Amino acid sequence: MVGDLHCHTKLSDSSMGIDDLILLAQKRGLTTIAVTDRDCQAGNTRAKIIGERKGINVIPGVELSCYDSKRDAYAEIICYLADSPDRLEGLCHRNIATRKRASQMMTLKVARQYPISPDLVTKCATGSTAVFESHIMHALAECGFTDKIYGELYESLFSRESENNVLVTAKYPEPVEILEAIHEAGGIAVLAHPGSRDSFDLLDELIEAGLDGVEVWHPENTEEQQAALLKIAKKHGLLTVGGTEFKGMYSKNPLCVGDIGAPEASIKALLGYKTKMKKKKAASAK
Repeated sequence: MVGDLHCHTKLSDSSMGIDDLILLAQKRGLTTIAVTDRDCQAGNTRAKIIGERKGINVIPGVELSCYDSKRDAYAEIICYLADSPDRLEGLCHRNIATRKRASQMMTLKVARQYPISPDLVTKCATGSTAVFESHIMHALAECGFTDKIYGELYESLFSRESENNVLVTAKYPEPVEILEAIHEAGGIAVLAHPGSRDSFDLLDELIEAGLDGVEVWHPENTEEQQAALLKIAKKHGLLTVGGTEFKGMYSKNPLCVGDIGAPEASIKALLGYKTKMKKKKAASAK
């Protein structure tokens, strides 16, 4: 049985709340999921409690946004099982504030092209810590300008290749800064979906900086990329994780929670990683 180690909730960029996510996971026969909201840890305690009631082991996590200035590209690093998650709160709040500023500007740009109001976008983002592109698309769908979150209109507005895009660059911390912050909080740092971001060069750099793992199984990692990532992970002793990056109706791919995930061996390796590292450190100190 696989475990879905990449799930978002309504607190960030999913349409589904914590309760419904865990109930869905239970009905799907899953025993392990990870809640990894974007720059938000607010749901982890509640998810853990509800998971225990439903027989689901919920691994606390957070997907932290970063900006790779060397390659002018965004990336995300997932933190799992932080010993001191409060140490990441300042970083999360700064990232959320950065996202809010960028989203406000993008919303205004969209409103110049389509007669939607910023208030409607805000309503579509109710419950979230920030406004995401999917919330803007939701507002456009509510007004009848599209019948889907992802499609031609999304690509026109939010693709870098589009001449009509409304993108605003949000300057998040550099990936190495995020990696260091995760380790300072006693967390496990995993590079998210390197295939979708074409961040294999960044992966090499982060491995040198002490990265703990990589997301191998993800809907936007091709089979060839998955095979390459498994080889890299084996060579460098990295953890391997996976998941759907489930976001309810805001998911880019029509996948239900658990359709893609990490095998049992990978979940056990993640859960036992800190103990293994402590033993290794103690042995080397002798």
